[in-house]
Amino acid sequence: MAEIKRKTTQLKELFERPDIFVLAGGTNPLFAQMAEIAGFEAFYMSGGNTSAHLLGWPDVGVTTLRDMVDNARRIVMAVNIPVFSDADTGYGNAVQVYRTVQEFIAAGVAGIHIEDQESPKKSGSMAGRRCISVEEMVGKLRAAMDAKREMDADFVICARCDFRGAEGGSFAGAVERCVIYKEEAGVDVVFPEGLQTWEEVQEACQRIPGPVLPLLHPTVIDPFPTLEQQEAAGCAAAFFPSLTTMAALQASWDFLHDFKARGTLALDEFRAQAAQSKWGEVTNNRVTNLRRIREMEEHYLPQELQRDYEGTLGIRPQ
Repeated sequence: MAEIKRKTTQLKELFERPDIFVLAGGTNPLFAQMAEIAGFEAFYMSGGNTSAHLLGWPDVGVTTLRDMVDNARRIVMAVNIPVFSDADTGYGNAVQVYRTVQEFIAAGVAGIHIEDQESPKKSGSMAGRRCISVEEMVGKLRAAMDAKREMDADFVICARCDFRGAEGGSFAGAVERCVIYKEEAGVDVVFPEGLQTWEEVQEACQRIPGPVLPLLHPTVIDPFPTLEQQEAAGCAAAFFPSLTTMAALQASWDFLHDFKARGTLALDEFRAQAAQSKWGEVTNNRVTNLRRIREMEEHYLPQELQRDYEGTLGIRPQ
């Protein structure tokens, strides 16, 4: 039997291989399962999406370590692909960062990124960001690296640099910080946030020791580069933190307004469109694999405790 690689090893190898992979993002187990079924090799738990979907708050540093780790654990348990997670600023100084890494490893997460913002942080797409000193960030990253070596050396530590869009920030300063984070702290991956042009992305990938994970904002970089162009530029992954949530959010917004205006006619039209999807109609039971419950019952339960699916009404595990 072939050896099954740990999720941390799988993610580490994805970042280190020469060809690009897509890091599909979202916020919950169902979206992660959909990404896995669709063929994506890894899933990203977005802090901004977790704050919005779990708490109903914007991404301004209100999520706690417990919020993030508990949500990540639920996602990890639902999929067979590695999960990479936002860990904000690490939830404290270097001492707290050490504990943060241990918590994420214990939850089964394959890697995290930690940013060099002051706490409370703000989303990388928001104004008003401030960064801590390079010296403090290097200490936090060294603590993160020591913590992961103690528990799982393949756990991926990614240093996120927000200096490009922060107070007093610049592209040159951001690249300089990224190089220091790699060379002095020895992190596995570097994440330059907030790059403003495709030319900046290309230069960052050339100057920063890899693997490099730049986040390209479609509202900022236009025209948006293809996956092939991102791979040629040296991006370790094509990073889409809201890949599963942005379409769902817009679709729900549009449908709720349509239903408010037209009532059940909107529902009839929606169902008809779903039935015509070339990928098939999606339901919770399809994604979560209801069939496996029947298989488990048949395998583990005595005959007298198994359920009568044929003689009762409702959706049957097929």
